[in-house]
Amino acid sequence: MPLSPDLLSILVCPACKGDLAYDANAQTLTCSACRLRYKEVDDIPVMLVDEAEKF
Repeated sequence: MPLSPDLLSILVCPACKGDLAYDANAQTLTCSACRLRYKEVDDIPVMLVDEAEKF
């Protein structure tokens, strides 16, 4: 189930407070400024910098 638009409108990157791009198919939130990708697990975004994937 994709994240709600209301939730997406308030989520920001925890590292830089920048905007995130949501990919519903991959279930990830991406910060292009920090080059970090946050996963969504069981419909809950894991917004921990230590858990983010660098790309």
